[in-house]
Amino acid sequence: MPSADLELIHVVKHYGATTAVDRVDLRVPAGRYCCLLGPSGCGKTSILRMIAGHEQVSEGDILLGRLNITDLPTAQRGTAMMFQSYALFPHLSALDNVAFALRMRGVPREERHRRALALLERVSLAALAHRKPAELSGGQQQRVALARALINEPKLLLLDEPLSALDPFLRVRMRAELKEWQKKLSMSFVHVTHSQEEAMALADVVVVMNHGRIEQQGTPHEVFDAPRTEFVARFIGGHNVIAGADGDLIAVRTDRTVLSRQPLPAAGNVIPAMVRSVEYQGTHVLIALASETVPELSVMLPEAQFHAAPWQPGDSACAHWAPHDVHRLAA
Repeated sequence: MPSADLELIHVVKHYGATTAVDRVDLRVPAGRYCCLLGPSGCGKTSILRMIAGHEQVSEGDILLGRLNITDLPTAQRGTAMMFQSYALFPHLSALDNVAFALRMRGVPREERHRRALALLERVSLAALAHRKPAELSGGQQQRVALARALINEPKLLLLDEPLSALDPFLRVRMRAELKEWQKKLSMSFVHVTHSQEEAMALADVVVVMNHGRIEQQGTPHEVFDAPRTEFVARFIGGHNVIAGADGDLIAVRTDRTVLSRQPLPAAGNVIPAMVRSVEYQGTHVLIALASETVPELSVMLPEAQFHAAPWQPGDSACAHWAPHDVHRLAA
């Protein structure tokens, strides 16, 4: 499949007096998996729909390769959309669902079925080509939707929360499949999600959005290891946001915080606290602390370490972390 760089230049989207997207600049290199991540109403779906041509850009430009697609009709953009509900036609077989776009373009039946079957073979569904959507599992329906999105050989695939309707086990499996297909096709994928775990597992580029703006973009490691703002630190999770000695806000990772019953001689930063609650999370235990200076501080301990010296609510504790584990946040 062909691919091309995607670039958004000062893109704005107004809905009446409301600004849903506020001067967004974004570049996604060809062949990358980009996740737009953020809470509901942050503007990520509006961006996806403007790229697809389902919403008009209020200001700015959208480029795909060397082509300015800002005002082009949807069919001429070189993009394809995979919807949250998959939007399969219930009365058509998997084969005819995949071939539908070619049918609308007047491609002869034999040719469109040949091309649709070839795509179903690529997603390992050729044997189920004549089944209706209701006769397919959720994962199989997703692969039909993927094949249908690829039938016109787009340069860019847009995915609008495609995993949100699946159960947790299937969601993890389909996540792996999406990443595998993106690599096989060497295509750019732009995927909208509000799931931090999903974005961290899939993306080459994570774009964290809030109130129509990009708070931070980078690799999953960059965004998680060094959040730039309070919003990113709290939304991505795994960090505590506390006031530093000079009053600035700092982010401290929960897994870089050491818990002890007494102050450690070689410790860097220390906060005396009391255990507020203990929560088991699979192979780890999350211990929430509270003190006069810090209303909430979390420590993630391996389960084996917790059992060696168990903690109970009400226990006195000292939380420690090294200076290099502290990230100052932008105001």
